Amino acid sequence: MTRRAAVQGLKALSEASLARVENGELNFRRNVGDLRALLKRYKVSDDELIEQLIELNREAPNEDWLPQYRSFMPAGMPHFVGLEAEATQINAYHPTVVYSSLQTESYARALFEVQRPVEDTTSEFIQRNVELRMERKNRVLTREEPVRLRVILGEAALRIPVGDDEVMREQYLEIAKLAKQDHVSVQVLPFKRGYRATNDFTILDLGDLPARVQSDNAWGGVSTSDKPREVDRFTRRFNTMVGLALGLADTIEFLEDLARR
Repeated sequence: MTRRAAVQGLKALSEASLARVENGELNFRRNVGDLRALLKRYKVSDDELIEQLIELNREAPNEDWLPQYRSFMPAGMPHFVGLEAEATQINAYHPTVVYSSLQTESYARALFEVQRPVEDTTSEFIQRNVELRMERKNRVLTREEPVRLRVILGEAALRIPVGDDEVMREQYLEIAKLAKQDHVSVQVLPFKRGYRATNDFTILDLGDLPARVQSDNAWGGVSTSDKPREVDRFTRRFNTMVGLALGLADTIEFLEDLARR
């Protein structure tokens, strides 16, 4: 059934809205009646299943904050942010930049500013993206049941200066502070430590749903896949680097040493 056929006659639900629902960017929190109507159109008649789906929708995170940032996000990013909010565990690797959920506001702003002349972005674009990054960080790490976050950072991500010395010092201490929390694990992968992936990637554990892997592409878009072969391939890469990276205690000591310099 096409989206057009699915929403025909449903005044409150458009093709665009249904596409966002299918991509995990929107739910039926405001109008459960639309969900019931859609299930009926899809010929779902099992009352128990219908009630389970309605309860699942009721428990889903409210992402009403996201649309205000949509026009400032690269292709594929709204879908990823919607999935990120559903994750129970996130495994992430970045070889050259501090991972987004570990960034301070000053570091994030300096990162967008240094890219500005090349990417031809505006002050509003930078401000909105910094706000979005901080909002995502809070929602992932400080919610009632926070995500279990495991991050591997290439040493270059900490050595390449972004902003001035104070920005970097604050960033080192922020990562060290977060790494001391029970639900956050950070490891630094030093230079000359064997295998390392060349591109950044993130693996999202979505509980009962298939896991997904995300990676940025050269055109600034965001690509995700739930194909088991791809998820397994990136999981092997991550696990290999876990064994080569510094342990948690050594990573914290490494960061605090950088902050003292």
